[in-house]
Amino acid sequence: MSSARAIKSAFESMLFTWGEPLDVKLAAEVMNINWKEAYAYFKELQEEYVQENRGIQIREINKSFQFVTNAENSDYIQRLCTPVKHKRLSQSALEVLAIIAYKQPVTKGEIESIRGIKCDRVIEGLEKKERIKEAGRSNAIGRPILYGTTDEFLKAFGFRTLKDLPEIDDIENAITATETEVDEVAAAQISLFGNENVPDNQG
Repeated sequence: MSSARAIKSAFESMLFTWGEPLDVKLAAEVMNINWKEAYAYFKELQEEYVQENRGIQIREINKSFQFVTNAENSDYIQRLCTPVKHKRLSQSALEVLAIIAYKQPVTKGEIESIRGIKCDRVIEGLEKKERIKEAGRSNAIGRPILYGTTDEFLKAFGFRTLKDLPEIDDIENAITATETEVDEVAAAQISLFGNENVPDNQG
């Protein structure tokens, strides 16, 4: 017959794997021991966890046992499980998003001609964030992909439709502004994108 230590070790593994309350009779059958004996081992194991003030405790529910977290640690668990805020869009992402929003449907080549730099990674990031989507193919040579904004874009920035976008006379000049115009461009972007103009590492 297995030693008490081995049985309790097996019960720990069962509790971890089972997830739901583990019936003592089922555990006893697995170990081929009497259910009353199994119950006594569960109670011993439960007391050991209490005595050591472990982060995991064992709760009894109508002759079944289950792992639960120590109630004393509830504040830490709540902090851990609180949804993390989405990372803000970077300056590059904002520029690309603005071009797409105002000139859609638009190709990657057209976006890059306005910005003067490659934007593959930025477009990929915006697609993952579901701010933009493929909107068909251009009739130009090679039939490049056309990009447009999504409903998630509208929700993220509080617009009902694209008609709600703030008026900008010349989006290309706004994006390619010189350093002396940076403050004006930033102000325009704050008006357009609200609080999402704080940079992140999305590129």
